[in-house]
Amino acid sequence: MPDRPLAPAPGRMNVDFEERIDFARLRRYRLDRAKQAMEQSGLGALLVFDNNNIRYLTGVAIGEWTRDKLCRYALYTRTGELVLWDFGSAAVHHRLYCPWLKPENCIASYTTMRGAAPPASGLTARQVAEIKDRLKQAGVGNEPVGVDFAEVPTFFELQKQQIDIRDGQQVMLDARQLKSKDEIALLSTAAAMVDGTYADIAEALRPGVRENEIVALANKRLYEMARTTSSRSTRSPASGATRTRTTSPTA
Repeated sequence: MPDRPLAPAPGRMNVDFEERIDFARLRRYRLDRAKQAMEQSGLGALLVFDNNNIRYLTGVAIGEWTRDKLCRYALYTRTGELVLWDFGSAAVHHRLYCPWLKPENCIASYTTMRGAAPPASGLTARQVAEIKDRLKQAGVGNEPVGVDFAEVPTFFELQKQQIDIRDGQQVMLDARQLKSKDEIALLSTAAAMVDGTYADIAEALRPGVRENEIVALANKRLYEMARTTSSRSTRSPASGATRTRTTSPTA
């Protein structure tokens, strides 16, 4: 029997007639990796605001537009409790369509939207009080919490409410360093999609083509291939070097 390729690219869709990506296995692997990294670092929990880390822990993504809003956050405790705070409508969606998350742990978030709501609103204090309560419920209220990054007022409020915060970004990077076979297959598939897009770009290049036309072509092609979130391109080949970043559940 021939060996399966080390880096397969089985296609852009899951099917019922062969094993491709096992997303349930993928989510279990990631939580196991995060828990191991957390225990090795002596943390009681991880509190993450980075979209990549939120997706790694929860398996949930709602769009690239949230990346710089710092309006979503997730908590994963050493005792195995996983809580996701998201936009209200998104939290309802997760309760309906993400059965791997406990419905009561999909909660509308408190956020100032990077200063859109003033300090007098009290949102940051309410945000941290709810996080602190969840830590206590999970039995890790007196243990250090690793945070990847957050708004400065959130850091100050975490300290004010006597939560011992540590560097959680490096812990998450350590967890994410080793990829499972499902992650490798997803990376290979994403790379194949980008290769196909570059082939279209090469065919479209000719004198007079504008950079925005090439960027539009790349985005159209990737969306047609069922890319779930946005691609970031910097400078088309018409004006110089290009880097196209396709986001898949592999980070």
